[in-house]
Amino acid sequence: MLQPQLFAALPPYISTPDSMAIDRHGNLVLSCPNYADGQPGVVVRFDKSRKISKWFEVPVHPQTGVARNMGIDFDADWNLYICDNQGWSGAPELAFKGRMLKVTVDDAGNIQDWATVAKNMEHPNGVRVRGNYMYVTQSLLSRVRHPSGKLVSCVYRFGLDERDVDVPNTLDDPHIIATFVTQNPRVQYGADGIAFDAAGNLYVGNFGDGELYRITFNPDGSVAENKPFAKDSDQLVSTDGMVFDEAGNMYIADFNVNAICKMYPDGRLERIAQSPDCDGLDGGLDQPGEPIVWNGLIVASCFDLVTDDTKVNTAHEMPATLAMLAL
Repeated sequence: MLQPQLFAALPPYISTPDSMAIDRHGNLVLSCPNYADGQPGVVVRFDKSRKISKWFEVPVHPQTGVARNMGIDFDADWNLYICDNQGWSGAPELAFKGRMLKVTVDDAGNIQDWATVAKNMEHPNGVRVRGNYMYVTQSLLSRVRHPSGKLVSCVYRFGLDERDVDVPNTLDDPHIIATFVTQNPRVQYGADGIAFDAAGNLYVGNFGDGELYRITFNPDGSVAENKPFAKDSDQLVSTDGMVFDEAGNMYIADFNVNAICKMYPDGRLERIAQSPDCDGLDGGLDQPGEPIVWNGLIVASCFDLVTDDTKVNTAHEMPATLAMLAL
């Protein structure tokens, strides 16, 4: 296995790093919801020398007064789309207050414009932009009752020009393009990581089952198939954030067991790095939330917050960290 190393120990205004993207200048952009300590949700950048700087604070919800930014992605014009997952903490006053935001920010961190694309979401988590649409995983649909009693989750598709879409969090929503049922009774948490391959197929991870699905599309953009693509519980236990490299391999954050898994183009899964319970300061994978390929490295955010009997992680520690693996 590869040996993870420390990429960065993060400043004290970051407690829970999450999703990443690469901006027009090649900087590594990191979204930090800061669930652990209630500080403002921020987006930061690393330049090519790995120097970190705070870019901007995410616009807060007008009713709750907070922003809890998880998944991020850029469009072709370098507007940033953000999953504001207000309800992740379970606080009742934040329930069904999730948003999808479009934010335009200059290089100095000044917000030039921002808009709410969708609102009143239960649990928006990951986002990928392709063409004129964004595709968003929602990890919970508690208002939907599957006959088995198991959790239902979904993927939404919103037009980039849509505004203030009132999401009902039911299956009646025409924005839903795919649904998933999580079978694992111990981890009832659904669609999470999301990524497109070079051919335009969409891959979604069902977190609790550690299973990857592939969604293919018809020429008119409608869904042709949504089928299981890869599953191997010896190599992959949970599917958080994911990313493709230029060769068509996918790297997946295995949140529950402090690991990174590689999926080859044929669907074969291989765990390539793993850490025991740790604080991340020695470079260990401290509950990895998402990987990204950047400058010859796999960089992984260490979320380091969730503790239960299905997780290797046992405590949240500061400072928060990012880990790295050599490609």
